[in-house]
Amino acid sequence: MRGPGTWWRGKSTPAKVETYTRGSFHFFAVMEVAGAGVPLVGQVGGAPGAWLLLLVCAHAAICMLTVSRAVDWLRGRRAQPLRLMCALGAATAVVAATALALSEYGSRSDGADSAAGSVFGVTMIFGVGIITLGVRRRRHVYAVVAGFAAGTAVVVLAITRSPLGALVTALIVLASSGFLAFTAVFSVWLLKAVYELDEARETRARLAVAEERLRFGRDLHDVMGRNLAVIALKSELAVQLARRGRPEAVEQMIEVQRIAQESQREVRDVVRGYREADLGVELAGAQGVLTAAGIECRVTGEAAGLPAEVQSALAWVVREATTNVLRHGDAERCAVGVRVREGRVVLTVENDGAAAASDEGEGPGGGADPGRRGGSGLAGLRERLAAVDGTLEAGRAREGVFRLVAEVPLAGAGVPEAAV
Repeated sequence: MRGPGTWWRGKSTPAKVETYTRGSFHFFAVMEVAGAGVPLVGQVGGAPGAWLLLLVCAHAAICMLTVSRAVDWLRGRRAQPLRLMCALGAATAVVAATALALSEYGSRSDGADSAAGSVFGVTMIFGVGIITLGVRRRRHVYAVVAGFAAGTAVVVLAITRSPLGALVTALIVLASSGFLAFTAVFSVWLLKAVYELDEARETRARLAVAEERLRFGRDLHDVMGRNLAVIALKSELAVQLARRGRPEAVEQMIEVQRIAQESQREVRDVVRGYREADLGVELAGAQGVLTAAGIECRVTGEAAGLPAEVQSALAWVVREATTNVLRHGDAERCAVGVRVREGRVVLTVENDGAAAASDEGEGPGGGADPGRRGGSGLAGLRERLAAVDGTLEAGRAREGVFRLVAEVPLAGAGVPEAAV
């Protein structure tokens, strides 16, 4: 059963920033209705108050729709919402002008003037700020803010016939809407930066994998290239000698056999070095990678003195578990412990990112198990541990916490039964 925080914890960091950006600007529309629209009912009243409240609600709805479309445009999911932005600009002008006219020619009560003035200010500020979400170039942002401030001066001057009042009102709109526009531009920059950093991290991971593949390919080429060339030459020489009935052909084929066996041994050494991992290195690497990702990681125990095959098997467990902690869920803390108990080495990896995982098919990090889809995952780890008579257990230790426990017998390695 998913907890109340599962929806949020299940999101990646860029998705959280995007959700926060959307929610913040949607909340401006809610504030517009609650803070400026609702007071109209009690302070203005009658048909003018009802009509103006309806206009405010329509303006807030257009604002919310513009926020959604503008953020989708920023993420490259749809075209720039130019028509919607123009509609929001027109709605902002209509609501602001109506509120200003109501304040000037409507009821003379202080409450009505204050309510209409609030509608004018809030509508202008929020409308301009949200429009700038869908603007890419900085000079266009300046143009939008300055244009609305100038338009405000013209409208106020036409209604009130007061140049000083028009100037003061325009300056207030310029400062307030400019501040909200700056907030929108900064939010857009932050959202883009977070997504670019996330893409850079994924690119770095892919480059690391590609570099490792190239290294492995170079090692195989260095081992096999020379030996295969020698085998080809000696085989050709043996064929020529055999055709002439020379007994040296047998010696050449014996040499070919020896080189082939030597090549086979060297290839096994290369593959063994590629597949085996050092537990101490993996523990230090896991702590460094998780800490760099903003996850508090605590490592206890040491790998010194453990047999090489045991270290290799447990190192793969650490590597896979670390990968899944980063890939699945949204852990904040991770603890890795190594100890020797009753002739068995016990490795424990525990993290608090299980709340973001589904209840079915959890992997080593609290996410979906890749082994269920034919990947490495738990199935691959169990196969590696089975080669050294080890076992693997994984599951929720308690609410929100995922624990992975791998045990490998020392098999008479002579390591004392103490915490390693």
